[in-house]
Amino acid sequence: MNMNKSQTGLNRGVKMFFGIFMVFVYLGMAALMALNYFDWNNTPLWKGVRWLFAIIFAAYGLYRGYREIKGEHTYGMRRYDQDEE
Repeated sequence: MNMNKSQTGLNRGVKMFFGIFMVFVYLGMAALMALNYFDWNNTPLWKGVRWLFAIIFAAYGLYRGYREIKGEHTYGMRRYDQDEE
């Protein structure tokens, strides 16, 4: 049985919802890190680590958002998604 024939519009919708949800999770974590929501110690070392995490979360969130706009769902089904087009 070919996997791409059993995929439905619902499956594609779930992937899109999950992708958009995760974009908001990563961008939200970036904002929380930047605002020191977790009340990390404000020594220069921890401030640098906090900002590093904020930048990494923001960059990955933007990257996932870009992939979501392009329609590149890669949740273990990349091979089948490309066959559907």
